[in-house]
Parts: sequence; structure tokens; C-alpha cells
Amino acid sequence: MHYGGWFQYMRSGDEKPKITRQLLLRVLTYARGYWWHIAGMLVTILLTTGLSLLTPLIFRNMIDVVLPAKDVNRLVVLGVALLLIPALTGGINVIQRRLNATVGEGVIYDLRSTLFAQLQRMSLRFFTNTKSGELMSRLNNDVVGAQNAISNTIVNIVTNLIEAIALLAVMLTLEWRLTLISILILPLFIIAAQRLGLVLRDIARKAMDMNAQMNAHMNETLNIGGALLVKLFGRAREEEGRFRERAAGVRDIGIRRAVVGSTFFVIFGLITAVGTALVYGLGGWYVIQGSFTVGTIVAFGSYLGNLYGTLQGLAGAPVEFSTSMVSFERVFEIIDLPHDIVEKKDALVLRDAKGELEFENINFKYAVNENTMLKEVKRYGKMEDVGAVLSGGKKATDDRPKTVDGRPSAVHGQDSLEPVQTSQAREVALEGVSFTAAPGQLVALVGPSGAGKTTLTYLIPRLYDPTSGVIRIDGHDLRDVTLDSLAATIGMVTQETHLFHDTIRTNLTYAKMDATQAEIESAARAANIHDFVAGLPDRYDTIVGERGYRLSGGEKQRVALARVILKNPRILVLDEATSSLDSESESLIQDALKRVMAGRTSIVIAHRLSTILAADLILVMDRGRIVERGTHDELLATGGLYSQLYETQFRGERV
Repeated sequence: MHYGGWFQYMRSGDEKPKITRQLLLRVLTYARGYWWHIAGMLVTILLTTGLSLLTPLIFRNMIDVVLPAKDVNRLVVLGVALLLIPALTGGINVIQRRLNATVGEGVIYDLRSTLFAQLQRMSLRFFTNTKSGELMSRLNNDVVGAQNAISNTIVNIVTNLIEAIALLAVMLTLEWRLTLISILILPLFIIAAQRLGLVLRDIARKAMDMNAQMNAHMNETLNIGGALLVKLFGRAREEEGRFRERAAGVRDIGIRRAVVGSTFFVIFGLITAVGTALVYGLGGWYVIQGSFTVGTIVAFGSYLGNLYGTLQGLAGAPVEFSTSMVSFERVFEIIDLPHDIVEKKDALVLRDAKGELEFENINFKYAVNENTMLKEVKRYGKMEDVGAVLSGGKKATDDRPKTVDGRPSAVHGQDSLEPVQTSQAREVALEGVSFTAAPGQLVALVGPSGAGKTTLTYLIPRLYDPTSGVIRIDGHDLRDVTLDSLAATIGMVTQETHLFHDTIRTNLTYAKMDATQAEIESAARAANIHDFVAGLPDRYDTIVGERGYRLSGGEKQRVALARVILKNPRILVLDEATSSLDSESESLIQDALKRVMAGRTSIVIAHRLSTILAADLILVMDRGRIVERGTHDELLATGGLYSQLYETQFRGERV
């Protein structure tokens, strides 16, 4: 018996996609490169179906003809045939499995490659508004579900159709009345499957959600940050208790699922037994009457079991196919998303950039276009859908003031002090921003937290495009320049340094893949990190850990600086965040910064007086506007916002 279709129904949820002709044609395009493999599978299906029909007929001939006649020679031939049929079927099944795996894994590869390439072209806005867990589900669960439609669902439907037609044809030739009786109990399959399937589906959903809660709890408490917090607050026993509670829920629902599932199979077995009893009872009566042979009823009974299995598979096929279509729709949703940051077809390749940067009347708003975002999907049993992980409650509602894109208005750039008490909450992030940075100049951005400094820097490498206005590099509109050449010209070090869970060498050469050892060490020396790396047992082959957790804050920042130095950009964008570092690390970084910025156009979110004093131009920002500009002495003389910042934040520093 094949119960897979009904368990697929159980897992499918309430989603009922509209299976349109356009959707089907698009799905079939992914099978286009595998037509020969699919054709080969159809041939193997026909062969195995034909071979499966022979065995009952051999038994019939053996019982009705060979044994009564005591024909030993024919008995040997039939015995050899019974041995060859499963051997041939097994060989053909191996070939079919290879063809099926080639199609299935090929479709997974094609879909994943297309999806990943599409995600690489999405803007930063997309990632700030999309859960990473949802993207992983699209790349894994939905891709596998989508390929299942081509490699399994369609193949199973075709297989069951061919088998059902062949079986009915043979059974009708044997005895048409018994065949009709066999089909009459089919409605019982459908009714039982629908009712029991709903019960099993609800249990399965609860089981998946409980597993998700247990896994989320493990994920929260067994990562490095969670484990550290548990130890610092001495909450090991409490967490053990919480885990036991969740694990007990998984245990209990698992027992219930096993019992109900067993009941499910028992009921199906009873329904099948009803059909079998009717067939054998009526068939036995025909044998007694002399209109039916014993071999025929044995063959008919064998066909009957196969027929119920194929009809059951066909009954569950629509649900299984619909589920696969849901996965395809989710995959296509990402593939069809428009890009926020688009490169022109005739875009200019920026070569030998001088580094002149000009902002002309820039306005920017964190508005979200729903057409470029993914639709919310309820995924049962996924950790990202778990609300409160520890308390087990529902997701909390965030009532804080938010911008249009759903983030707090002052999320970027945390200064060490907030001397200005004016609220930075607003709808427009940048308004009327204009300035020019000449080649080689150092431009310092200062202002209260949330004033728009980081947002301004994000526009330079086109992480976002301005709502209005023009940004030029060497006189060229950024939108007229190729994205690759723009990325090669601009180097950026953010406040939150990200390192891959890999070696120091790999993290450094991410800026220049073909960098030599001499170039790597030269960049590391310039960033004051080489001596530290040289003292490690594995030197540049040292694994830095997840997000660089095995390094200190100062060490991570110096690795990030070395990475930018290795890239050798003409324009440097830097969030000079040193407030959380010890004095030695800060001194090393400040020394490295002087080398990094030398000869480059530098846009720096300044946190240190030394950087501000060295700046050729200071831009003072407040509520998304440049409210003051000039040198340190000029701005102090005006007695404005910069003067307040200086008095409360910078004046006590030693330069």
C-alpha cells in the first residue's frame, strides 16, 4: 500500500494554489533540459508495469495447467521466469532511480543557482525587511518541494495511471463482475482519507511547532552568546527545566501521532479487507459453480492488491501536486522580484578614478515598495516562526516609533554620547544634502545619533539609491556607472565589523582574491595587525570563529581595515567607531587610520577629535540635514550645534 499521498495531504496545510496553464508551462521549462531522462523514465515505467502483470498470470498458469498436468518441464520454465522477473525489475528500477535522481538533483541545482544569483542582485533594503530564515526556507525547503513536482509527483502520477489502466484491463479480461465490485469500495478510501487526514495533519502541525520551539530553545541557549549569558546568570537549572518541558511535549505528541497513524493504517487495512473479502467470496462461489478457476482467483487477488495501491496513490496525487505548486510559486516569487538597484545596459566602467564625490540636493526616505518584498508565509515547524523562545508566549508587539520601513528612526550610527536632546525621529532620512569632496580630501561627518550620517554613507556605494537628487563620482552620476567598477573604487568599513567563519587569510583576500602573501602582510602591517597574527600558532590560517568571535573588538576592526587596505580603493567610507575599545587598541587603530586615509578621498563618521581636527571639511548633521559646514575653528566660532557637540563630547580628549 502507498500512503505517501495522504501524509502529503496531512502536511500541505490550507494553501490551495491556483494551478494555471501559465504556471504549469513555466514549471515545465525547468524540465526542458531533462526531456531525454524523463522519456527514459517513462520507458522504464512501462517495462516494470508490464513485468509486474506477468507474475500473477504465471501463478494462474501454474495452478490451473501445470500442476494438474504434472508437467515438470513447464514447471521449471515458470520457476525460472519467476526468478528472472524480479531480477529484471530490480535492474530496471536501478536505471529508473538514476534517471529520476538526475532530473531531481538537476532541477534543485538549477533552481538554487537561479535563486542565489537573484538574491545577490537584491538591494540592502530587501535584506533589512526579510528574515534570513525565510530566505533559507526558500533556498532549501521550497526548492526541494518544487523539484519534487518534476522528479516524483509527475512520475508517480504517470506510473499510477499506467498501472491502473493496465491492471483494470487485465482484470476485466479475467472477470468483469469482480472488477466492478473491486472498484465500488473506492469511495470508502476517499472518505476515510479525508477525515483521518485532517486529524493527522493537525497533530503533525502541533508536532512540528513543538519541535520548532524545542529547537529554537536549543538555538538560543547553545550558541556562544546564549551559553555565556546562561553561565553568567547561573540559569543552567532553569534552562534544563524549560528544555525538559519542551522535550516532554515533543515526546507526548509523538506518541499520539504514532497511535493515530497506526489507527489510520488499520482503518485502511480494514477497507482493503472488505474489498478483498468480497472478491474472494464471490470468486470462490464462481469456482464452486465451475465458471472460475482457482488460478484465476489467485491471480485476481494479486492484481486487486496492486490496484488498491495505485488508486490510492492517484487519489492523493492532486494534493501532492498542489503542494509542489505552492513551493514553485514561492520560488518564482523571489525570481520575479524587481531590483531596487539597477545597472544600466550601457553603464560606464569607472577606471583610474580620481575620487571626487559630489552630493547635489539629495533626499532619501526609507520607503518600502511592497512589490519588491516577499509575502508573509506561515511555515509550520520553523524556528523563525516561534514567538517568545524562553517564555513560550506569543510574539511581542513593538510599539516604538518607527520609520516607513518598519525600523526605529535612529538605528544607524551610535555615538558614544548624545549631547543634543532634540528627537531625531522623522519620516525623511535625508533632506536637501549637498556637498563636494575633492580628490584626496578628508570629510568628517558629525552629529547626534540618528541624524542620518550612516544613511548618507550607504548612498555612496549604492546600497540604496536617493529618492531624489544626484550623487556624482568624478562627474559621473552613480547610476551611470557599473556596479562592479563602483564597488572596486569604494572601500567601506562599517561600525559592526563582519568576518566570515574562516581563516584570517580568507577574510583578508575577500578584498583581493589573487593577493600574494607579501601583499597580505603589507596590508596587515599598515593596519597594525600583522604582529598579532604572526604570534598566533596558525598565523594567517587561524580560524576567527563565527562572526570573528574569537578575536577582540579591536582585532576585528584592524582585520577589517587590513581588508580595505588590500582592496586599495580610491574612496574610503569609514565609521570610525572606537568608543568601545581599550586605549591600546584605539591607539593602534588611530595610527592605522592615518595610513589608510592617506591620499584617498575619505568620508568618515568621526567619533574622535583627532579625526575632526585633521578633516578638510566638517559636515554637521541634524535631523537629516547638513546644518553646519566648515573647519574646526570656523564651526567653533559660529557657536552652533558643532560647538555644543565639542563642549559635551570632544573637548576633554587629548590630541
